[in-house]
Amino acid sequence: MIALSFDIEEFDLPIEHHKEISLAEQIAISKDGLVKVLDLLKKYGIKATFFSTVTFAKSSLEIIERIVQEGHELASHGCNHSNFNIEDLKASKDALEKLSNAQVRGFRMPRMMAVDESELYYAGYTYNSSLNPTWIPGRYNHLRRPRNIFKEKNVWQVPASVSYPFRIPLFWISLHQFPLPFYKFLCNSALRKDGFLNIYFHPWEFYNHLDNKKLGVPGFIQKNSGDCLIVRLDSVISYYLKKGVPFVTTFQLLQNK
Repeated sequence: MIALSFDIEEFDLPIEHHKEISLAEQIAISKDGLVKVLDLLKKYGIKATFFSTVTFAKSSLEIIERIVQEGHELASHGCNHSNFNIEDLKASKDALEKLSNAQVRGFRMPRMMAVDESELYYAGYTYNSSLNPTWIPGRYNHLRRPRNIFKEKNVWQVPASVSYPFRIPLFWISLHQFPLPFYKFLCNSALRKDGFLNIYFHPWEFYNHLDNKKLGVPGFIQKNSGDCLIVRLDSVISYYLKKGVPFVTTFQLLQNK
């Protein structure tokens, strides 16, 4: 099984690189890419999970409604992407459920940072998908953490997928950088080892103008972005559908494991 997920958030990457960008622009860029993603999923009739911040959801109610109506899973990505307080765990779950009229079972911490599992349990979450069991320089080193689904402090952990035997991450940057045959080769190694793939992206990656200098987006993220990334993701989806590998939401993946 393959669980596709998308972190839908304010596009605050320019701020990390000391560029000014208004909240309205951040939301607009993410919405632009998200519509493309939803259209691609609809083309193939597959479902995915969307981890949303409350800030994005409040600014994009029509898209949140579409996500729910088209049978996708809505999960929490916190209240906003740039700041986090422990109270945001329950507050974001409650707010997203009220805005969408859908049950929110999962959580993913912005930038895949660590979060207290006990607090997640008390906030009412079933699972956490904030673990990338690899090493990302300057971010985290989780090479010794489990690569398979496991339970910790009453909360299920659904790690992002990494290749086997070497733990090369299969997340968003990899689809930008690697030749498609090599990316599929790495994904196949994880599927054989784990029996599933859990790969994630951001809608703003599918925006066509990330090369605009005022955004300050690094070249390695600009590479194969926009419509080019849609074509690459389309290729991955069609490749696995032809092989008979089903696409599921993160909660469905958890249920089947």
